[in-house]
Amino acid sequence: MEKIIGYKKIVVLSFALLALAACFSLTGLKFSFDLQPFFPEGDEELVFYQDFVSEFGTDDSYLFIAVENKNTVFDNGFLERFHQFSLDAKTLPFVNRSESLTTLSYPLKTSFGYMGLPIIHREDTTAYKEDWRRIQEENIFVNSFIDAQATSLVVVLETDENLDYSQSKELLGGMEVLLASHDLDTYHVLGRAPFYKAIVELQKSELIYTTIASSVLIILMLFLIYRKAAIIGIAFTSIGISLLLFLGVVVLMGKELTALSAFYPILILIVGVSDVIHLMDKYLKELDSGKTNASAMVVALKGVGVPTFLTSMTTAFGFLSLLTSKLEGIRDFGLISAIGVMVTFVTVMILGSALLVIVNKRHLLREHVGFSWSSGKLTQIQKFTWNHGRAIIVGSLIFGLVCLVGVFNINTNYRFYKSLPKDSRIASDFQYFQTNYAGSRPLEVAVIAKNNHMVSDYSVLKEMDKLEKRLQKEPAIKSIQSVTTFYKFANKANHLNKSIYYTLPDTKEEFELLAMDVQKLSRKRYSRFVNEDGSKARITARVLDVGSDSLVHIYKGINHFIDNEIDTTKVAFTLTGKGYLLDTNANDVRNSILQGLLAAIFLVGVLMAFIFRNFKVLFISIAVNIFPLLFCGALLGFLEIPLEATTSIVFALVFGISVDDTIHFLSKYKICLAEGLPKESALGKTFSETGRALVITSLILFFGFAVMLFSNSEPSLIIGLLAAVTLLSALVFDLLLLPVLIRKYL
Repeated sequence: MEKIIGYKKIVVLSFALLALAACFSLTGLKFSFDLQPFFPEGDEELVFYQDFVSEFGTDDSYLFIAVENKNTVFDNGFLERFHQFSLDAKTLPFVNRSESLTTLSYPLKTSFGYMGLPIIHREDTTAYKEDWRRIQEENIFVNSFIDAQATSLVVVLETDENLDYSQSKELLGGMEVLLASHDLDTYHVLGRAPFYKAIVELQKSELIYTTIASSVLIILMLFLIYRKAAIIGIAFTSIGISLLLFLGVVVLMGKELTALSAFYPILILIVGVSDVIHLMDKYLKELDSGKTNASAMVVALKGVGVPTFLTSMTTAFGFLSLLTSKLEGIRDFGLISAIGVMVTFVTVMILGSALLVIVNKRHLLREHVGFSWSSGKLTQIQKFTWNHGRAIIVGSLIFGLVCLVGVFNINTNYRFYKSLPKDSRIASDFQYFQTNYAGSRPLEVAVIAKNNHMVSDYSVLKEMDKLEKRLQKEPAIKSIQSVTTFYKFANKANHLNKSIYYTLPDTKEEFELLAMDVQKLSRKRYSRFVNEDGSKARITARVLDVGSDSLVHIYKGINHFIDNEIDTTKVAFTLTGKGYLLDTNANDVRNSILQGLLAAIFLVGVLMAFIFRNFKVLFISIAVNIFPLLFCGALLGFLEIPLEATTSIVFALVFGISVDDTIHFLSKYKICLAEGLPKESALGKTFSETGRALVITSLILFFGFAVMLFSNSEPSLIIGLLAAVTLLSALVFDLLLLPVLIRKYL
């Protein structure tokens, strides 16, 4: 460390150059919104889904455009404009197919062959009433192409797979221009493209917001604490360069920023402030005692360097525990966060030290402290813990039991709607489709013929139809389509298009007469539902966003039906799809995160026991920091906040940061004992010297995460709330329970 002080100007210049390089690298920052990294790797159902996609394509390569018309869609002018838009939509970038009720038709068998019968007779206004009656009677297109009140029609666009942000933006931009050109100004959109565009733009705005809000907060807090421009400038420069270097590392790693990226600025800034305050407080104390800049910094680094390194390591361990997750997205967040913590530690300790030594002490010291928690109040807390030790332990245990009640009330019925930006166009459109149509969540059922059967066999199709009827009984499952749809339409076409014949033929003989017709009628559409050799097929549906737990219950019921009511000697059915994987694997994902957290708690405890050469420290550190974790879980339960994969990271985040105060307290206590002070005097000195820094850093942590309460993303808001309140509770346990346990066991 003495070398850093000796080469202080070179250190500052080196970091300035690194910061400049990092600034240029920021143009390479990439944002992403993809569900794939949130699927559990190695899972059998995921492997099955990947094989399924390789044959049938992804289940989210669609864009749904619902266009409203005042009172009713059965208006000649509106229908003509809507129809032309449906045709022109095929020319939009990345669009492969366009369908709507004005472009589709009923097949009708005549003596001259098959002909198309319009579903809506656009040019014949006298037929509108009969058209709507037939649509309602058949109930084939309601909630998929037209809403139940006939106030909107939907254009379904099949797009290229896996559109990225720029492609999504280009497609939606072209769509908006096309809609305007056809005077269709009231519309709602749903699909991968609008989701991708909205979430990525939310990520960008959240990153900017959290950076600015956290920066303003830190400047304000530093001003209240130190009231010296030089100190504020040094601290903010060190932390700001830490953030720049961290983002530069993210670019070098080739990592994309995801929905969790809004936490990176807060994490870097508040962790950096914590390191700065501990270093600054010690350094200013030594300067005030009359030491020179260099000698004061040497003493400061020796006093807080190791504890600050340990706190950075334990915070990193907390995030690294996320590496046990089955989700690549969560693992990346844990790894990048851990790297960010260590980058911040190195930058603050090296650059911050160099800057402090360069600045003249008269610009750093002052007579009065602007903000402090007086040593008198901290001494009162020390006395309180001495006089009420038993009550504190009993109270903590009661508090823990109450928290356990809340923990056992945690629910996992998460809704996708909650992840959308609040009061946004995409959230409004999502709710519109949720209320008026079949929702947005895709559900796929893989159909695999067995024992030399083909999926086009009559007996197999009867089993498929049996399952489809079971799916139709679920109010949350709508817009069910499969290869049976073509045979039902063909059967209907052979019976004068009467709705009662929209079924599979009653006999195998009738079915075989239709088989050739189906191939002629369906053409390319048939291949969307059946693979090349006819051994596999798909049933597609859309599912309302009723909550993951509710959907898992529905899926269990369907699987029970398959196991007990389907002839599995002929065909096998397997539920799959992106939405299905997210719902059914949610518990496994959460369990893996919590298991990783337990591993982190143990590793941190062992590390602390090794450093302090006393395994009783393991018990003390875990005992003190388990209560904030229980409190965090209790908040989820009592506030009825659903626990899902992204929210689960709050436990690793809280533990990694809350244990820092425990380490600083124990480190100072150990130093005081080494100086020959008796146990109670050592605790008194620890309270008076380290207590102030703990209070200040905890308040900064609280307000740092509290800025997320103004986030436009509900998951970010929830994590910010949980982290802020829980970290404040961690301070309470460090000041009350920790001294009691030290007296009893150390």
